[in-house]
Amino acid sequence: MRLDKYLKISRLIKRRTVACDACNAGRVSVNGTVRKASYEVKPGDLLEIAFGEKTVKAEILSVEETVRKDEAKEMYRYV
Repeated sequence: MRLDKYLKISRLIKRRTVACDACNAGRVSVNGTVRKASYEVKPGDLLEIAFGEKTVKAEILSVEETVRKDEAKEMYRYV
């Protein structure tokens, strides 16, 4: 699954266009490397997202095409 789509489906970022913009601005890294929105994520990858002064680190546990809102937090865990 594409990185921008995963960020939207998992609800780490609210909208896909915002996720795409964050990736293009270099604020999202996977396994320590800045990645574009088209990068294919897989379980076990470590995400790092810079929100201004705050940085969020999460490990991808599962990749699913559709998920209900209350189950979205089960797709990742904070590190």
